[in-house]
Amino acid sequence: MIKFAERLRELRRERKVTQSKMADFLGIKLRSYQNYEGGSRRPDYEGLVALADYFDVTTDYLLGRSDVRG
Repeated sequence: MIKFAERLRELRRERKVTQSKMADFLGIKLRSYQNYEGGSRRPDYEGLVALADYFDVTTDYLLGRSDVRG
């Protein structure tokens, strides 16, 4: 799921949001969010949907199944 980690980091940086703020938004610990961007963990279903909604992209885009954002 390297593509997920890369896309998540890219989208967060485009919005100029810190990892800490993203962790707060998702209701998780900072280290857990850092693991998402590091590629060692993945969000649960609700977290994935929340991220897609926050960044206004599809879940398929986040997961690397599509190159179309919206």
